[in-house]
Amino acid sequence: MEKELYKIIVRPLFSEKTTGLRDSKNIYCFQVDKQATKQDVKEALKKIYNVNIVKCNIVNVPGKKKRRRFVEGRTSSWKKAYVKLKQGEKIDIGV
Repeated sequence: MEKELYKIIVRPLFSEKTTGLRDSKNIYCFQVDKQATKQDVKEALKKIYNVNIVKCNIVNVPGKKKRRRFVEGRTSSWKKAYVKLKQGEKIDIGV
């Protein structure tokens, strides 16, 4: 069961936008499995980090077209989740 939880949550995302959201609105951002639903993400984060989740939004990020000389291709698409925690709670994600 534990291994499946870590398959749902792939990794936390760090950028200027996600850092600002984390500091101002207590919203954390994670890359999640492409088949994960909002309920899957909520349950996994609750069991892994022991936090209460108020809201969860999921975004499908499409792959981008890339070109290397004469060969065209695409990067893979992925899914990310924005998770709002209950007031006063934190997740220590190593930043």
